[in-house]
Amino acid sequence: MRQILIRSVILAIPLLLAGCSKSSSENTYHQISQEEAKEMMDSQEVLILDVREQDEYDSGHIPGAVLLPVGNIAEDTAASVIPEKDTTVLVYCRSGNRSKKASGALAELGYTNIYEFGGISTWPYETEK
Repeated sequence: MRQILIRSVILAIPLLLAGCSKSSSENTYHQISQEEAKEMMDSQEVLILDVREQDEYDSGHIPGAVLLPVGNIAEDTAASVIPEKDTTVLVYCRSGNRSKKASGALAELGYTNIYEFGGISTWPYETEK
């Protein structure tokens, strides 16, 4: 009887710990198409975040985009560009790899409306220098 009780407690511990952890829906971002991103840009207030390097940004970016290189994302740098954690942020880079990393980092910092839409290399809409 005592062994059954001990086994039950041992089996229950991981379940209890899982119940105390963050749910899988927290600290995430949304992946959307470039068409959806453009529609959001045209229909609501959003912050467009370019996470490439300065020279890449200077060679061409989406109009209105703000630069914050992925390697510079930290609590203070993100807060200087995105003061409100519930701001709708559309994130892009060159091909989509850095934007995924940046979106995950922003979500981990507590930003709740992050939308990643890939890279400017396939952006079919207007850009500016």
